[in-house]
This record gives sequence, C-alpha cells and structure tokens, in this order.
Amino acid sequence: MFKFTSNEIRDLIISFFVISIAFAILYSGRDFSIIPEILPMVMVGVGSGFILHEVAHKITAMHYGYWAEFKTWIPGLFIALISPFFGFIFAAPGAVYIYGDYMSDKENGIISLFGPLTNIVLAMIFLLLYLFTMTSSSFGVIQDPWTMRVLITTFILGFSINSFLALFNLIPFSVLDGAKIFRWNPLIWLGAAALAGIMVFFSFTGIPFY
Repeated sequence: MFKFTSNEIRDLIISFFVISIAFAILYSGRDFSIIPEILPMVMVGVGSGFILHEVAHKITAMHYGYWAEFKTWIPGLFIALISPFFGFIFAAPGAVYIYGDYMSDKENGIISLFGPLTNIVLAMIFLLLYLFTMTSSSFGVIQDPWTMRVLITTFILGFSINSFLALFNLIPFSVLDGAKIFRWNPLIWLGAAALAGIMVFFSFTGIPFY
C-alpha cells in the first residue's frame, strides 16, 4: 500500500523549503533583495523536481515489495544552504530509505534510475511550456509583459533546476543514484548522464531569459 507517514511529509516539506531557498540564493546571484521575487518561481521547479524525484524512488521501491520512506539528512540541509555562496548547489537534503530483504543490483539500479529520469521528463515538459509560451507571445495570445516575464522565468528555472537535479544525482559517487545505476548497467547510466549533461549545458547557454 502506497502511503506517506507524518514524519515523511514533515521531512519532505522541510527539505523542499531548504532546497528552494538554496536555489533562489544561487539564481539570484546571491542578491538577497530579489530573492523574495524569484523564490516563488524557483519553488515551482523545486517542488516538481525534488518532491517527484523522491516520490518516484518510493513508488518504484514499493512496486518491488519494499517499504520506502524519505528522511532528511541534517548535515545535507546545512550544506545545501551554504553551497550557493560558493557558486553551486549540493542538493542532498535527504534520501528515500528502503527497507526489506536482499535487493539485487538490478532492482536497486532501476529504483535509483527513476528519480533522475523523472527530472529529465520534467525538464522536457518545462522546455515545451517555455517554447509554447514564446510562440503564444509571438501571436499575441499573452499580451501582459509581467505575466510573460513570470511564466518564461518560471519555465526556464523549472528546466534548469530539473536538468541539474538529474545530472547531480547521476554522479556515480557514494550513495548518489548514479553509483547504483552504474553498478547495475553502465550503458544505461552513460545514456542518462549524457542526456542530463546536454540539458544542463543547454540550460546555461541555449535559453535566454525574457
């Protein structure tokens, strides 16, 4: 049965807010005067990317018959808040802990893959929304400049954040998803990492802010 515990919901909410603030600090260029303006737009990308990433792990693990629960990692919360001041994000405020009998490398790899894969799909959705909004603007469907600016910025941030979360979690190191995927199937890891890498590169070089 798929359900969330009260502790899990609390930990997800705390992690969501911390990661949102961290990304807002980074994307604001550490200019605290514009963080209140950019934070709601950042929260759309983080809310979809971070929460659905963890939910994807949980659903896939429970599909295989394991109990899975998200828990915060307190040092990770502090590192996430500090890291933007050094020009990057360490996005590991917690993880889905999986409980059960012996888990094969294949099961572990698939469970791990579905998190970054969710971010890749979400990034593509945000990119399509961006392109659709730009096209609508060209035909005069959306005429209010403020609305256009908010929508375009939100979709760009959603694409950028989800691309980054995918690539970050695909790093084949320690407890990150990438290490488990690589151990199960290096070719699948390579394909996912390459796609996420291209998306991150494109998010920094190919999409202009409105």
